[in-house]
Amino acid sequence: MNDVLEAVSPATSLSGPATCVSKVELRVSCKGLLDRDTLNKSDPCVILMVQNNGQWTELDRTEVIKSNLHPVFAKVFSWDYYFEEVQKLRFEVYDIHGTHSIGTRDDDFLGGMECTLGQIVAQKRMVKPLLLKYGKYAGKSTITVHAEEISGNNGYVELSFCAKKLDDKDIFSKSDPFLEIYRINDDLSEQLVHRTEVIKNNLNPVWEPFKVSLISLCSCDAERKLKCLVWDYDSRGKHDFIGEFYATFRDMQNISSGNKVTWDCVNPKYKLKKRNYKNSGVVILSNLKLHRVYSFLDYIMGGCQIHFTVAIDFTASNGDPRNSCSLHYINPYQPNEYLKALIAVGEICQDYDSDKRFSALGFGARIPPNYEVSHDFAINFNPEDDECEEIQGVVEAYQNCLPKIQLYGPTNVSPIINRIAKLAAGDGNIKDASRYHILLILTDGVVTDMADTREAIVRGSYQPLSIIIVGVGNADFTDMQILDGDDGVLRSPKGEPVLRDIVQFVPFRDFKTASPAALAKCVLAEVPKQVVEYYSHRAISPMCPISESLTPVLTPIATTPTE
Repeated sequence: MNDVLEAVSPATSLSGPATCVSKVELRVSCKGLLDRDTLNKSDPCVILMVQNNGQWTELDRTEVIKSNLHPVFAKVFSWDYYFEEVQKLRFEVYDIHGTHSIGTRDDDFLGGMECTLGQIVAQKRMVKPLLLKYGKYAGKSTITVHAEEISGNNGYVELSFCAKKLDDKDIFSKSDPFLEIYRINDDLSEQLVHRTEVIKNNLNPVWEPFKVSLISLCSCDAERKLKCLVWDYDSRGKHDFIGEFYATFRDMQNISSGNKVTWDCVNPKYKLKKRNYKNSGVVILSNLKLHRVYSFLDYIMGGCQIHFTVAIDFTASNGDPRNSCSLHYINPYQPNEYLKALIAVGEICQDYDSDKRFSALGFGARIPPNYEVSHDFAINFNPEDDECEEIQGVVEAYQNCLPKIQLYGPTNVSPIINRIAKLAAGDGNIKDASRYHILLILTDGVVTDMADTREAIVRGSYQPLSIIIVGVGNADFTDMQILDGDDGVLRSPKGEPVLRDIVQFVPFRDFKTASPAALAKCVLAEVPKQVVEYYSHRAISPMCPISESLTPVLTPIATTPTE
């Protein structure tokens, strides 16, 4: 069978150990591709590549769509998603000529685009221009990547369709039907959800059951319209239209034991021209099964923003910043440990904050103009706006701050924890999953105000907040392990336990010889679980447009056998 409509096999896992947080489905379409063919239009195919150790490796590719400059690919890429890693992707579009190998001729390359999986997930729908070699634009060509979360069978609906008495479009044989389902978005654009396999020479096809995420199918809205098209397959890409019908997920839920849901497959032109026209066949939903559990990606892709704050230890034990032995020494050729930890964690978090502005605070220093000790100050010295533009802005504020302050002490971190917890609490009545806070504390020693810090963490565990503490330098951090609840439940001085474990402590020296990505992976690995625990405890759903009327479908639905 021609590869333009080969049945898409269950998507292959492209990376990762079994500890992955979740899986993401990526769907690709292009517009305005360059036309490399003389007699016909380009026959495009998209290759997905991943970067490992600086090298790009092909992982998978879409089907080839014949003679089309605006292809919508049915192939779904499945990817193991890690919040704590920077996962670099590259999409390359090629014009395929028969059995020629891709990339053997420069003329075959239609353009490429690079991004991170985190950027796609945060935006849900990323549109980028395609670039040729040396950064030259490929005309007005663009590529669109849609991201939708899946997790095993969680978030899936499994559907089985068949049809009866479809119109015969062929002269010497019967139609070769396939079914396409499109989701109609709020802006009335149409997103391909699924394209079935082709059933050869059959007017009563039974298509293979398929699974699709609830978000992908209907954006979690049971009343959202779905446009369903039935075609007679043509190997040259000029498929004959048989008919269409509109459905909603609410319609599909009408399936019950012994009953099926049917739609008339209608050709609008025939309906206008033929007086006694009824339909061009009937499409039947013979089986539906659903299961739904919220995940970290449900919240992120529903619009939850990760607000990142860094708090830096400016106590005297760090050493004079002008001395090369100081932990705060600015080496023009290599970042110090504070900067390494800040950049490693911050570069992950910045993909999940739309305004890319981050709060940068300091503690344990005497600050201008009066040089009084402060345990909670903006390192840009603007108390009205402590945010910096992107991680690079935080780095610059840190470097500019050092000559203006006097390192002092003690190491009190509870004031900053209380401040961020209060910010996270808002007016005290959190009703949606719009913002979650991550506080990164960089310190060179054990905190002095341990009792107050424990109390602050217990209070903070009731808010949308996670705390990461990175110990910089060679101090004995044994007592800091108390704050990390991995070895037991952290309690306040009065004995009150934390509602949930929100602290992760890591000594930077354990990662001195490792890559920055290893540190980020370690300290951020627990954040997705902490996000889900918080919103689940508060019974707060993701902010995707989930209709109240959808609630009944969030439980398994009985399966009816297919005839």
